[in-house]
Amino acid sequence: MNKEFDVQNPQQQSRRNFLSNSAKVTATGALLASGMASASTVRTGQNIETCDDPRQATMISATHYQLRNVRLEEGFEREGEMVIGTQTGLYNLDINNGKIVAIQPAKDAPATTLPAFDAKGLLLLPATRDMHIHLDKTFYGGKWEAPRPRKGKTIMDMIAREQVLIPKLLPTSVEHAEAIIGLLHSKGTTVARSHCNIDPVSGLKSLEHLKIALEKHQQDFSCEIVAFPQHGLLHSKVDGLMREAMQMGVQYVGGLDPTNVDGAMEKSLDAMFQIALDTNKGVDIHLHETTPAGIAAVKYMIQTVEKNPQLKGKVTLSHGFALAMMQGAELDAVIAGLSEQQFTVASTIPLGKLNMPLPQLSQKGVFVMTGTDSVIDHWSPFGTGSMLEKASLYAQLYGNSDEFGLTRSLAIATGNVLPLDNAGKRQWPALNDNAEMILVDASCSAEAVARVSDVKATFHQGRLVFGAVEKV
Repeated sequence: MNKEFDVQNPQQQSRRNFLSNSAKVTATGALLASGMASASTVRTGQNIETCDDPRQATMISATHYQLRNVRLEEGFEREGEMVIGTQTGLYNLDINNGKIVAIQPAKDAPATTLPAFDAKGLLLLPATRDMHIHLDKTFYGGKWEAPRPRKGKTIMDMIAREQVLIPKLLPTSVEHAEAIIGLLHSKGTTVARSHCNIDPVSGLKSLEHLKIALEKHQQDFSCEIVAFPQHGLLHSKVDGLMREAMQMGVQYVGGLDPTNVDGAMEKSLDAMFQIALDTNKGVDIHLHETTPAGIAAVKYMIQTVEKNPQLKGKVTLSHGFALAMMQGAELDAVIAGLSEQQFTVASTIPLGKLNMPLPQLSQKGVFVMTGTDSVIDHWSPFGTGSMLEKASLYAQLYGNSDEFGLTRSLAIATGNVLPLDNAGKRQWPALNDNAEMILVDASCSAEAVARVSDVKATFHQGRLVFGAVEKV
């Protein structure tokens, strides 16, 4: 992966100013472009949203075809050393068996006998990646239902709520997971990492249902699975179930707040890491704790990976709110440890009092990615499924309002795949790149991030999975 993402000393604005002054970004709207075909309806709760449905649109059936008049970024426009714009041009791309095999300026491209489709000047960007989502327990695809008021304010209260709710969600969890996959396609996402409940109430049923949904979409969606002990690894006594899940094609061992939920930080983390070591899997832990115990947990995980080199590069810290509670030399030392042990941080880019040091993490070599977390469920009603929206939020929170900063902010949504490198040289797409890409209604990536531009077509491994393009 391209690790060049480097936000150069972004000016950090206060959360209060941001929350009071910035308008809410709306990611919905018209999804049909001139030349796009076959509108249909997709359910979003009780609302009906007009959009292109890949099951109804005219599909690209050929495995070897040409996509014409695609807008690609060519370089930065500068005023002295200052980046003031982005240069683009129109190109024809040949796609063969999921790979980009030819890139030619449209004006110079020779005639072709390949099936050809016209992008009509839409901007091509890397497809986005939702690297923290819960596909297994969502209200999306059903009737509108806002989360109920919390009787308490702790995570243990929410766990108690889940124990009642999960049995009600299981009968429709496959179709609801599929509904979110369709939503993600419409927002430009083709790759995801989904956490899946492993708990005493659902046993392995949530995982079995999620695997059914993903199997039905194996041609249009790629998804890693985290076995997630939502009710606590120790608290709910699911060590055995977690180990069974590891034999069912799960890629990551999950964990949750080892002090607040399990009540024994070291014992909980040791149990999680031991499952990973015994099964040769990665780790992706939810850590919401902002107390000194949360800080201690981050430090203990770094030490554990240092003592077990086989875990290096295989641990993701999801949320990691404790990082927002540190500063100065302590924060610098922790970030250095995360970088040295090749941790990944998955952040939903939270609003509020927490000021996560995401730019500092990236600058020191920690891979930072983002995700939806909730689209609509009993935790939150606010998710839209748009990673472009997450990139826009990142740009706003960390002061990346100029052309260069906006283009760099896209990286958090694409797995650090950017059209231009920091010097302005085109690095994507390149020959033999996977055809994981989207067509958006924007003049350049900076505009796409700032305005959360509409996604008009989404391609996964060269296959058109959302939208439609006009055949030439």
